[in-house]
Amino acid sequence: MRKEKFNVTGMTCSACSARVQKAVEGLAGTQDVSVNLLTNSMQLQYDEQVVDAAAVIAAVEKAGYGASVKGAPARAAAETEPERIGDRQIRELRQRLSWSLLFLLPLMYVVMQNHLGALVPAGLREVLAGPENAVVFAFVQFLLVLPIMLLNRKFYIGGFRALIQGAPNMDTLVGMGSMASALFGVVGIFRIGWGMGHGDWALVSSYSQNLYFESAGMIVTLITVGKYLESRAKGKTGRALEQLMELAPKQATVLREGKEVVIAADSLQVGDTVVVRPGERIPADGVITWGTTSVDEAAISGESIPVEKGIGDGVTSATINKNGFIRFKAERVGEDSTISRIIRLVDEASASKAPIARLADKIAGVFVPVVMAIAVSAGAIWLMAGADVEFAFSIAISILVISCPCALGLATPVAVMVGIGKGAENGILIKSGEALETAHRIDTVVVDKTGTITEGRPEVVSVQAFGVSETELIAAAAGLEAGSEHPLAEAIMAYARKRQIEPLLMMDFAAVFGRGVRGQAAGSKWLAGNQRFLQEQQLETAAYQERLDALADEGVTPLLVACEKQVVGILGVADREKATSGQAVREFSAMGLDVVMLTGDNERTAEAIRRRLNIPHVIAGVLPEDKAMHIEALQKAGHRVAMIGDGINDAPALSRADLGIAIGAGTDIALESADAVLVKNDLLDAVQAIRLSKAVMRNIKENLFWAFFYNVLCIPLAAGVLFPSLGIKLSPMVGAAAMSMSSICVCLNALRLRLVSMDKAPQLSGGGVVRNKEVLTMEKTLKIEGMMCKHCQKHVTDALSNMDGVTEVEVNLEKGTAAVKMSREIPDGEFQQVIEEAGYELIS
Repeated sequence: MRKEKFNVTGMTCSACSARVQKAVEGLAGTQDVSVNLLTNSMQLQYDEQVVDAAAVIAAVEKAGYGASVKGAPARAAAETEPERIGDRQIRELRQRLSWSLLFLLPLMYVVMQNHLGALVPAGLREVLAGPENAVVFAFVQFLLVLPIMLLNRKFYIGGFRALIQGAPNMDTLVGMGSMASALFGVVGIFRIGWGMGHGDWALVSSYSQNLYFESAGMIVTLITVGKYLESRAKGKTGRALEQLMELAPKQATVLREGKEVVIAADSLQVGDTVVVRPGERIPADGVITWGTTSVDEAAISGESIPVEKGIGDGVTSATINKNGFIRFKAERVGEDSTISRIIRLVDEASASKAPIARLADKIAGVFVPVVMAIAVSAGAIWLMAGADVEFAFSIAISILVISCPCALGLATPVAVMVGIGKGAENGILIKSGEALETAHRIDTVVVDKTGTITEGRPEVVSVQAFGVSETELIAAAAGLEAGSEHPLAEAIMAYARKRQIEPLLMMDFAAVFGRGVRGQAAGSKWLAGNQRFLQEQQLETAAYQERLDALADEGVTPLLVACEKQVVGILGVADREKATSGQAVREFSAMGLDVVMLTGDNERTAEAIRRRLNIPHVIAGVLPEDKAMHIEALQKAGHRVAMIGDGINDAPALSRADLGIAIGAGTDIALESADAVLVKNDLLDAVQAIRLSKAVMRNIKENLFWAFFYNVLCIPLAAGVLFPSLGIKLSPMVGAAAMSMSSICVCLNALRLRLVSMDKAPQLSGGGVVRNKEVLTMEKTLKIEGMMCKHCQKHVTDALSNMDGVTEVEVNLEKGTAAVKMSREIPDGEFQQVIEEAGYELIS
């Protein structure tokens, strides 16, 4: 199946988008068709063996609209112009509106000349006033309204074409209302002529005051005013996508035959050596081959502190080279680069539909024919009740123009687009309107431990050797883990490098997924893994149970190492929790969500983390392939589940969950496997994503309510139900103004989403960080021995300030204390290690 996006032209309301969708869905081989009125686009998947893009375009054109493949060569130049399609539409509407007003104002002046008194010159009054000048009076109006109708001929052409095809839309209502008013005026001119010829001056006077030419011009002009303001508001909704597009560099400097050549960034090829100077944006993803620098990755990761980079380190497109001169080998270029994939993701998400939009689409599909029937019926009822033709005609026209379903069609897509754009600005990439809607219904959040709750960078914190030296134990463990990609393996290799211990060369290496590794060295069989793995290999571990339990109770993962049939050591590896993980868990709970931690660690280790972070539930000892099974079990119990993981090992669980959220993996498989991607490596962004979803859905429901309420209220008013008792009757001009305002209000209400706060830790005036009225800043006072001078004071201050989670440090040299403020609970052991490494002693 091929996924394609098309530009669609000619749509003006949700009835149009519903007709286009129905036409394309009728083609064999198409599925997942989504037509978006706001972005004038259509996304679908189709079987290339059954149907092609040309057939899709033909189906759209047969329905009365235009279509083209987005990004097709014929359109490529136009789409890369500084003035994009949306800007061009705003300019055209502004010009059309200006010329319409130029003719409408004198038209209204002529129509109202009897009410303007001294503002009308006596000479003009002699030409226009009185029954004897009725023909001149009528023809002046006719000649002034013709240019207005010509300027706005789109309403008539599109509206009547849709009517002939059996699918009336907004243009049909507006075009019929305006054209009927103008035709009534033409009939009035003939009636005025007949009355003059037969001396019936009462007939002449009656028709000269009820020509409705001003209504014909005013209706289309007011609708154009609404369309112009609506386009301006809609244009603001795409600001996030435009800002992303501006981040993508347009040029790149490459080495060709030893010389630097400036080329278009789109022309880069995999393997090119790219030169980047200080202050320039990096044009592609790649690996540094020469030089060192610091890179500002805020555009991608949201991290404000520049990251130091050297040879062998990866660089990402759209990030900024701060202060070094580097060369890198391009690995992902053009459409495959990170920034291009993010732009495509946000673009597709903005053009997608939330399921709630189907309600509006279904209603809009039958709404216009029903309104036309109501208009005809209301006019006929008033005629039968004894009203004159002019009154009944005015009622029918008012119903037609006030009942446009435009607001219904905009209610959902404009809110979805603003919400997805708001998320993208804050590093939250939501892949579809459906995912955005699903997020607000979640009641259970399942969170992976490694790399999500924790840093994902385990460190060796304990070494216990039995029958061999520590050096031999570490060498053997490093040799076993040298071929593994498990995070624990990285920790052991890093520890061996730190101790400058050469890994023992292992033969016949084999990894058992989720359990451990085995190999041979010097004729001996070596094993390293968890307790279950060693027991499966028929090794006795009961003698070490107390040691294993003690490590697990501290939240340390034990790795057992065995030679032949004997356990020779236990390495304790710990992965620290992120500073914001505890806060995220508290916020999930405050939102009424049940939090479950899913981990492959044993129950004791998992329980230690659960206690520290106050996680309500934990499921421990879970193999990666079994995570999806636990998600399914929660779903069968009636829960709507969000799974938050790293997007790689957790891919099956992410796909199985109602909402899959990949954290900290915006450049890899997460873009494909999850419903939402959190570019920053921060669990709090998942909280923000759900909070944003709730705000968007609340906004959509507000929009739909007001769109429905507007029609429910205005159609009876336009039908004249209050006229017999209160004398209230809406004119066609008032109806046109009200219809325009309904669409504008929907757009403006959706734009309020841009004001949704995405701040994670607002500061209080009295100090401290607050979330849900709970102070999260923690303080400790440390008693330190060995500080003798100001230099000592500075060393201790620097050492403590560099600790993860420490927000403020105040060292008192005279008292020998350090007052520390923290955003997470830091164990005393961590403080002791840092202070001892700085050359001092922690007393208490």
